[in-house]
Order: sequence, then C-alpha cells, then structure tokens
Amino acid sequence: MIAFIIYKSILVFVVFLVSLGIAAYSTYAERKVAAFMQDRVGPDRAGPFGILQPIADGIKMFMKEEIIPTVSNKFLFVLGPSLAMLTALMTGVVIPWGGDLSFGGQVYPLQITDINIGILYVFGVVSIGVYGIMIGGWASNNKYSMLGALRASSQMISYEIAMGLAIVALVMKTGTLSLGEIVNQQNGDWWNICYQPLGFLIFLICAFAETNRAPFDLPECETELVGGYHTEYSSMKLGFYLFAEYINIFISAAIMSSLYFGGYNIPFQHLIPVGPNILAFLQVGFFFSKIIFFIFFFMWVRWTIPRFRYDQLMNLGWKIMIPLAIFNILATGIMMFALGKV
Repeated sequence: MIAFIIYKSILVFVVFLVSLGIAAYSTYAERKVAAFMQDRVGPDRAGPFGILQPIADGIKMFMKEEIIPTVSNKFLFVLGPSLAMLTALMTGVVIPWGGDLSFGGQVYPLQITDINIGILYVFGVVSIGVYGIMIGGWASNNKYSMLGALRASSQMISYEIAMGLAIVALVMKTGTLSLGEIVNQQNGDWWNICYQPLGFLIFLICAFAETNRAPFDLPECETELVGGYHTEYSSMKLGFYLFAEYINIFISAAIMSSLYFGGYNIPFQHLIPVGPNILAFLQVGFFFSKIIFFIFFFMWVRWTIPRFRYDQLMNLGWKIMIPLAIFNILATGIMMFALGKV
C-alpha cells in the first residue's frame, strides 16, 4: 500500500510537470507555427532556434513589477488567476496516459485515478474554471475586463451545453462515464470516431470555445477590449491566465484523443513483439503524438480563420451546435435500437 501511494504521488508530480512543460513549449510552438504561416523566422535569439524562449518568458513574468489596481477587490483579484490555473491542472488526474506497468507482481496503471464518473468530473472542474475568468474580470473594476468576463461566462456556458450533449451520444454508445473504460473499449481496429463523427466535430468546435481560442477569442478581443478579462493583470498573475489557456488546450487534446481516437491504444498493438512494460511506454508516446497533432490543429486554426462577431458566436452555439447535438443523440438512439443494442 505504501509503495502504491508513493507511485501515485510520483505520477501526480510527473503529470503536473508534463502539463507545465507542454504549456510552456506550446507558446514556443505557437510562435514558430505563426511565423511559418506568415513567412517569418519566429523566436531565434534565446538558445539554438529560440528553444529557450519559454524559459526567458517565464523569468520575465516572475521579474515583472507586481501591479494590483487600488480600486480592485484585492482578494478576488488574486483568486481569479489562481482558480483558473488550479482547475486547469486538476483535469489531468482522470486521463489514462498509457497501459499498465508491472513490477514485482504488482500492476501500476498509468492513470492517477479511474473514477466511474470521469467525464462528469472533467465537466465539473471545467465549469468551475469559468469562475476564475469571471472573478478576475469583475475584481479588476475595469469596464473592459468586465465585458470580457461577461463574454467568457456566456460563451463557455453556451458551448458547454452542446459539448455535454455530444458526450451524451458517446456515453449511450459506450455505456460508461469512465475515461479508462472508454479507452479500453477502443482496444481494437475501430475507434469511436468511426461511430460518432458528428459528435466529435461538435466536441472539437466546443473545445475551441471552451479554451477561448480563435476564432472564439472574444473574451480577450484586443481590437475591442484591450486585453479583455486580464487587461489589468501583470507579472505572474497574467502568466497564470496564459498558462491556464495552454494547459486547457493540452487537456482538451488529451480528452479528444481518449474519447474519439483510441487514447493510448495503438492499431494492431497485440501484434507488436514487445513486453507489456515496453508496450506501455510505446502507448504513452503514441498518445502524446495524437495530443501534439491536436495542439498543432488549434494553432493552425488560430492563424487561419478570422474572429467571429459576438452575435455570430452565440448564434452558432444556440441555433446550430445544440440542435446538431440533439440530432446526434436521436440518430445514435435510432441506430442502437435498429442494431438491437438497447
């Protein structure tokens, strides 16, 4: 039992470091992708090919002057970015990162915890993350920040409905809310994307809105709101908001890979002539290759599609995404009934 607790503690620490590391170097990757698409060089001064730029940015954030507006609610002003960062890091505990490791007859799963309501846990934590943005925008006592917070809250709540309905159809097909079980069911030739293509498309679009990424970046729209909900933030408090966004992108990519693309499962993995421990590490690498692809896709869309108007964004959420999600549920139910699976 003590060895298992130590293993879980180490796994939590590793997932924490990996989340921070990927969030840091996603900023570097975003600049390089943007530079490639705009025929520029991108970061190239801090280390070879600019590879140390995220470290330089982190030092800059820590060294910047700490500014808290005198008219702000100081407690809530500090609580907002802290809550956004905390909830972003909490979602990684239910994601299965790979298969099981076996040492000394003891099996060690590469998942911090596999609760039977894993998807509901993710949605619950993500919904709390909305408060981090709302509190930060309201506590700043700035009209631009307040408008950004209102936009963020209404946008995220609207698209969470469509995202939840998209997951309902997947749960109908899998019969479970456990992320670990959903990934295990895809241990074969067919992934859930084959059964739920419309559900995946809805989930993907809603993931862009949930992470406030372009073309859904209305809460921090610099052409209208200066910086939106984090206009008044500086130093590492601003860094927390920026880091939370990139961690949410990383977690969204991991969840999409787990729900629709087999998670850590490798096609025909039973034919790979290696031991279970080596296979588990290969699965981790394959899983992260899927995550990196989705992170690149987030960046690709950002530098390709222009920002929506706010009325267009809300119309898309309420008049298109939600009806499509309801249709997907009905179609899934009819298909399951026709195949005799209900």
